[in-house]
Amino acid sequence: MPTTRRNFLTVSGAAAALALSGSLPEIKTAAAGWTGRVDRRDPFTLGVASGDPLPDAVVIWTRLAPDPLAPFGGMDRRPVEVQWQVAEDERFHRIVRSGTARTGPEASHSVHVDVRGLRPWRQYWYRFRVNGQLSPVGRTKTAPAYDAVVPELSLAFASCQAWWEGWYTAYADMAKRDHDVVFFLGDYIYEFGIDRGIRPHSNEPYITQQTVTLDEYRQRYAAYKMDPDLQDAHARAPWIVTLDDHEVVDNWADEAHPSAPPAQFRVRRANAFRAYWEHMPLRLAQLPKGPDMQLYRRIRYGRLAEFNVLDTRQYRSDQAYGDGTKAPGPETKDPARTITGDAQEKWLLDGWAASQTRWNVLAHQTAIARLDTKDGPEVLVPMDTWDGYEASRNRILGGAVQRKVRNLVSIAGDLHRSVASDLKLDFDDPASATVGAEFVGTSITSGIDGQDLDPGGATLLRENAHMKFGNFQRGYVSCSVTPQRWISDYRVVDKVSVQGGTVSTRAKLLVEDGRPGIAEVQK
Repeated sequence: MPTTRRNFLTVSGAAAALALSGSLPEIKTAAAGWTGRVDRRDPFTLGVASGDPLPDAVVIWTRLAPDPLAPFGGMDRRPVEVQWQVAEDERFHRIVRSGTARTGPEASHSVHVDVRGLRPWRQYWYRFRVNGQLSPVGRTKTAPAYDAVVPELSLAFASCQAWWEGWYTAYADMAKRDHDVVFFLGDYIYEFGIDRGIRPHSNEPYITQQTVTLDEYRQRYAAYKMDPDLQDAHARAPWIVTLDDHEVVDNWADEAHPSAPPAQFRVRRANAFRAYWEHMPLRLAQLPKGPDMQLYRRIRYGRLAEFNVLDTRQYRSDQAYGDGTKAPGPETKDPARTITGDAQEKWLLDGWAASQTRWNVLAHQTAIARLDTKDGPEVLVPMDTWDGYEASRNRILGGAVQRKVRNLVSIAGDLHRSVASDLKLDFDDPASATVGAEFVGTSITSGIDGQDLDPGGATLLRENAHMKFGNFQRGYVSCSVTPQRWISDYRVVDKVSVQGGTVSTRAKLLVEDGRPGIAEVQK
């Protein structure tokens, strides 16, 4: 059946219309009491999560879904009041904040509570209750005060978790390590329709059909979020999230995608954004307004580090030369083309000009560093990374130098491989100044098992002198940040094609304060 705007709205016309409107029923907090009615099935099948920590606040999240793959998660269409509690201890003897949040079918019965009045740089525990049933307990942590001296920050970052391509062994490992915060940098779900994979599944539409409608995106998130290792990782630390392409559709750019004309694609984008917000621990400030969502934002950890979370999908120019892997040329160098959009670029550069932190971090989707994928003198680079937007890259890296940004670090995903590089002011000149360090993490599962060094990775290391490390296994990156150094610990899984794979450290990479680039690689 051909794709039309009518088809986008077919499965749940009211739900899709809601996605376009951006409206939401009142979600409030109160001092006490609840009157909602739900059935006695477990409503917390998708777990709990927290995110976007501030010195005095954090978002706590859950979604009521007693039958998670059914429409509206098996809930009826009545509004529900959900009790929530935040405590200073795991047994909830010292409850410091509590209230009720009202939610309903318009939000797919998701709950986003922006808990305020907390103390900075403190660990808290949280839980929800509906009709006497308690959720799992989550642990979270606020950010330090903006002027605090922070001796150490422990963080992890991950991306690209194709559910059907493997087990979430990396998340089981991540949950065992004591991270203050986790960054997820895109491809939380994949929109593809899948008829085979590593994990056993029945031939159900929730996995075999491509996601287009709001109901289909909601169902896809539910399928992913049922995973116990993913739930455990969410419950152990606050997450700071941004999206990439597959939360909507492969390699989309602004309002352009070959799957549909712009007007139809905006409907699909609205559906995808709405379902994304419903399933992530995000504030109301990130609630989509139709096909638009404010995702770029800044989160600070005292005087130690400031994280600029970017959105390089929503405002980018279409990929140069029709996408794919191509030679750089006039189109990639065109100053009118952008990967961030003008407003986000100005926001980033203005923020850097005012920054007073020791480390200045870009948390975003894909590699900034040049990735020449062709052996020999010919240069071929991916058009979907910053290589396809050279003028944008030059303005950002040049802007960092002009503003004397201290200790620039980029963390990213997307490539389904680990790539660690020096960031050069001019990648055409090997002698150009190094202005920062970049750590691209591999995928959680996407690409299945991989190997230590595949032929493509060997070519990248030969052709890109600024690249210091590469690996083609699955995993994530765990980082320790102090005022003196940044250490990135690349954690890899030997096999995601079986349960219970072995996780180990493949390499540790060091960046020193005041010395741009990667100073040391321990393999």
